[in-house]
Amino acid sequence: MATIHFTEQTSATPEQFLAGLTDFGRGRRQLFGNSSDDYLKVHAKGADTADVTEGSGGIWERLRYDWSDPHRVVMTAIDSNVWGGRSGHIYTFTPLPDGTTQLDVVVVREGKNLKGRVIGLLLGSIGKGTLEKALKNTIRAIEARSQVSRG
Repeated sequence: MATIHFTEQTSATPEQFLAGLTDFGRGRRQLFGNSSDDYLKVHAKGADTADVTEGSGGIWERLRYDWSDPHRVVMTAIDSNVWGGRSGHIYTFTPLPDGTTQLDVVVVREGKNLKGRVIGLLLGSIGKGTLEKALKNTIRAIEARSQVSRG
């Protein structure tokens, strides 16, 4: 099992980042490179929860999103072709005095089969940089989207 932790700072507010994380419309890949429209399916969405399948490149997972705490989004894998166990993501947003937001992200990857265990092992070692790059791309995309909505 791989547990990967990132801390980043963003000019987006917690509300703006939450809006990006919970926008399950077409074009989600613009914010999240590993979420192709071909895999995207919203099974249910409530005021502060969602049940969504997403993925790309032959890997998919069905996630239960919970954003009942406006400064935290918990995404729990409930089905996947490679992930099982405690797999998921936790995004925590902390507003800072200068108007920026500290973003803490924890990604847990527990492979449920050989493919998942191998990918999890790679993500926990040499693949961490790939996940970090994807997170930075997401941050830039949400910041750009937030600038457009302000202007």
